[in-house]
Amino acid sequence: MTGKYFAEPFKIKMVEPIKILTREERIRKIQEAHYNVFGLAAEDCYIDLLTDSGTGAMSSHQWSGIMLGDESYSGSSSYFKLLESAKDIFGYAYIQPVHQGRAAEKVVMPILLGKGKVSISNMHFDTTRAHVEIAGARAVDCVVEVARDTTAYDPFKGNMDVRKLRELIVQYGPENVGVIIMTVTNNSAGGQPVSMENLRETAVVAKEYEIPLLIDAARFAENCHFIKEREDGYQKKSIKEIARELFSYGDLFTMSSKKDAIVNIGGLIGVKKDEAFFEKVKANTIPFEGFLSYGGLAGRDLEALAIGLQEGVDEDYLKYRVGQLEYLSEKLLEAGIPHQTPVGGHAVFLDAKKFLPHIPYHEFPAQALAVELYIEAGIRGCDIGSYMMGNDPDTGEQLESEFEFTRLAIPRRVYTQSHLDVIVEALKEIWNRRESLKGYRITWEPPILRHFTAKLEPITE
Repeated sequence: MTGKYFAEPFKIKMVEPIKILTREERIRKIQEAHYNVFGLAAEDCYIDLLTDSGTGAMSSHQWSGIMLGDESYSGSSSYFKLLESAKDIFGYAYIQPVHQGRAAEKVVMPILLGKGKVSISNMHFDTTRAHVEIAGARAVDCVVEVARDTTAYDPFKGNMDVRKLRELIVQYGPENVGVIIMTVTNNSAGGQPVSMENLRETAVVAKEYEIPLLIDAARFAENCHFIKEREDGYQKKSIKEIARELFSYGDLFTMSSKKDAIVNIGGLIGVKKDEAFFEKVKANTIPFEGFLSYGGLAGRDLEALAIGLQEGVDEDYLKYRVGQLEYLSEKLLEAGIPHQTPVGGHAVFLDAKKFLPHIPYHEFPAQALAVELYIEAGIRGCDIGSYMMGNDPDTGEQLESEFEFTRLAIPRRVYTQSHLDVIVEALKEIWNRRESLKGYRITWEPPILRHFTAKLEPITE
């Protein structure tokens, strides 16, 4: 322990060199990328905070496990190790590996949804929303009102608005609501956790209307850490015990294992006890992902995932992990830089509405801030706002996001406190000249998930 923050519960065995380009080089690189941070080469980013998905540093135990990976096409020993590890944490009868979270959504959403159906969530993330829409359904968000005030303190700003959930079910008709999704932690609301009480109440509503409750479990361990720290009655429980209770309220889960399982590739589908539903999952997995016992992964990936699931629920690791975010948030608060507070588990979400109030939503303030941060210091973040939200599927008009966040996602076990200090200093520089920043317009975009490949240009007039 160092001061109020928990120091790294590991020591460094190997390092990867990084470089920083000159300001002139960074301006040229972002121009060549059409002002889309996804178009930048990773080697041209000094501190890469684009995502925490698959970007973490694996442990010596995971790397050792990779050498033990069984590459058998069917029934490899690594597959059975993964099942044992996953069932130990989640307590579900059926586990299906896939190659990442969006693959899990691709397998599951067509089973639950179709034309005319609705998915209600505390908030859908981008790929979840896309797979809901690809299935012909409509995604509706239902986060608690306090989440919209980035300055207000609430320990569980990721919660579902249960009263509104009931109203939406009645509005659309229970027979038309194909699934209720609880995202833990709630990424689009700023990485905010969900309380056990709220999940329990949501499960009661789902059961009452006989609607499946799906847990988007990408960052379940971080959410369990917040429950242990902030919710009465859980301080003496282990992260595994909390996780077991959390998942007991769901009927199934999808998971991008590239987050809390600290692997570079991998995903999971879990079904609590519905064997008939799992048969449908298996039927979709084989044509989409490959045979059931590898699910789009090499045996070595299955081995690393089995180990990473256990490392991701280690309490010392989670204290350090969340402690990095708390340190960064405190420094930004001291500088007066607006962001979602209290800080979440995997990223700082800068409030671009407050940072750049002169840039309207249709000129993408969060994207403007992301571009400027790269130009200033070679730091790559991304937009979680109207640019990511895209267009109304019916009218084609630009949607206005409830939030205009520039997300700075911290990879697991990768950057040191010194890197965090560089981020703070860069943001201070931009804050001091924020009124000079301009918005952006899109010059080309694909129909779905446009933020990955769209082209933009600055608005100069």
